[in-house]
Amino acid sequence: MELGRLEYLQALVTEFQVTDSTEAKEQVLANLANFAYDPCNYEYLRQLQVLDLFLDMLTEDNETLVEFAMGGLCNLCLDKTNKEYILEANGVEPIINCLSSSNEETVVSAVTTLMFLTTPRSRAQTTALPVVECMLRFSLSANTRLSNLASIFLQDYCSPPQVEEARNLSKHTAVGIPLPKD
Repeated sequence: MELGRLEYLQALVTEFQVTDSTEAKEQVLANLANFAYDPCNYEYLRQLQVLDLFLDMLTEDNETLVEFAMGGLCNLCLDKTNKEYILEANGVEPIINCLSSSNEETVVSAVTTLMFLTTPRSRAQTTALPVVECMLRFSLSANTRLSNLASIFLQDYCSPPQVEEARNLSKHTAVGIPLPKD
């Protein structure tokens, strides 16, 4: 018997919750992140609390789970309802923390997600000074994807005074968020 979309997504969530296999969890989370790309699934994913699942996975030690959760949030946050949910759930901080990941895909998804989450109300948090400093460092990266994305973030989401303040602060510190591995 063929499962409907909601039932299939529910089966994935249930499998994620009950399995003890790390590999199975990674595969299920990757599938959920891929389903998060399709707006037809947004309501079902909200109903199944997949946004909370993705947010919870951002603090895991397993980099693969973090990568897929960050990718899933990135896919979901263009939707206004999902964006508001993530903001209300205090999701910006764990997303910012993903900027320090050594996994390139996690970092790229985190930067993109911060862009998508930036609203007049959330701008102070998504473009806080440590984030702007981090984007300045990323803009100097040899990694073209990352440097281009960070440059767009600085140009489109930050004010010139914010960028200047971060530049001045960066001149006085040797400690920063490490660049992801290529």
